[in-house]
Amino acid sequence: MIKRLLITLGGFLLVALSLGFVKVAQLNKMQAQAPQQPVMSVSSMDAATESWNPFISTIGSVAPIQGVSLSAEGEGTVIKINVENGQRVKTGDVLIELDITVEEAQLKASQAQLELAKLESNRAQELLQKNTISQAQLDQATAQLNQIQATVSSLQAIIQKKVVRAPFDGRVGIRIVNIGQYVNRGQPLIPLQKLDQLYVNFTLPERDLPKLKEGETVRLVVDAFPNRVFDGKLTAISPEVNASTRNVSVQAVVDNPEEVLRPGMFARVEVVLPEAQPLVVVPATAVYYNAYGNSVFIVEQVKGKDGKEYLGVRQQFVKLGDRRGDLIAVTEGVKAGEKVVSAGVFKLRNGMPVQINNTVQPSASATPTPANT
Repeated sequence: MIKRLLITLGGFLLVALSLGFVKVAQLNKMQAQAPQQPVMSVSSMDAATESWNPFISTIGSVAPIQGVSLSAEGEGTVIKINVENGQRVKTGDVLIELDITVEEAQLKASQAQLELAKLESNRAQELLQKNTISQAQLDQATAQLNQIQATVSSLQAIIQKKVVRAPFDGRVGIRIVNIGQYVNRGQPLIPLQKLDQLYVNFTLPERDLPKLKEGETVRLVVDAFPNRVFDGKLTAISPEVNASTRNVSVQAVVDNPEEVLRPGMFARVEVVLPEAQPLVVVPATAVYYNAYGNSVFIVEQVKGKDGKEYLGVRQQFVKLGDRRGDLIAVTEGVKAGEKVVSAGVFKLRNGMPVQINNTVQPSASATPTPANT
């Protein structure tokens, strides 16, 4: 009985082992026949060292160096407008004239009274020399002369105030009044802006105050011209720090000979610091952005599971710095001279075999000049 049981168990084990060997052979055959990883075609570029000036980024606003909304200093009716909307004007040009008919009539009457007062004053001086009149009568005639002269000067000043002139060279805006309209004293009439130079006002955290120095280069970009950089100079640093925000106000001047910048524009501002720093830079297209960390793929010889080496990629997580044009600085993770994938990173994964095809390369310039599309 026991002998028969042992023979049965032995036969069962033999059958099980035979089936196991057959299954292992089938799996090995299937694995041998399985397709290999596809070789991806990518372009590559060597990580390079460039010397970049660090900068402080912030946002600011464009403001006029000279800008005003011209107002009426006197009351009256607009009788003449000597300028078109948007026209350039020079200092002293007459822009708007108000009605001065009443004041001119009053001035003529006062001038006539002035002539009579001069005659009476001269006559009083002659009579005093002859002891015909008293000194008090001469003083009265002189006082009357001075009073009338003051009236004439006052009327002349009122007439001048009813002629609106350009206080500086610039460009007028859209007038707010029309001919025949009655305006009150202080009422805005027409804006005037000087556009060949403009201020850029912005604020920076107090920690950046030691880095700031008058005369440093300032670059700005506005939404109206996103592909154009305007250069200026830092001209003023506020002597106090805002106690609420802990920011310091800073001002720069930018030349605007083409008058493309306008007061009130929003600007992205960069204050360029003078100390240049060597940085490892790669094309911005080489960076694989992800929520769990940014990375690049480095092209190198990779050892496979069979021990053989092949050209593949290694995913390397990096820490990024400033960006200039098509290039981005890598502060940690990549060394100068390492070959990184510059295009095609989104179809790669760690250890994948690749082949290099640099027939077409993405742009990699710190100061690109894209075509105007």
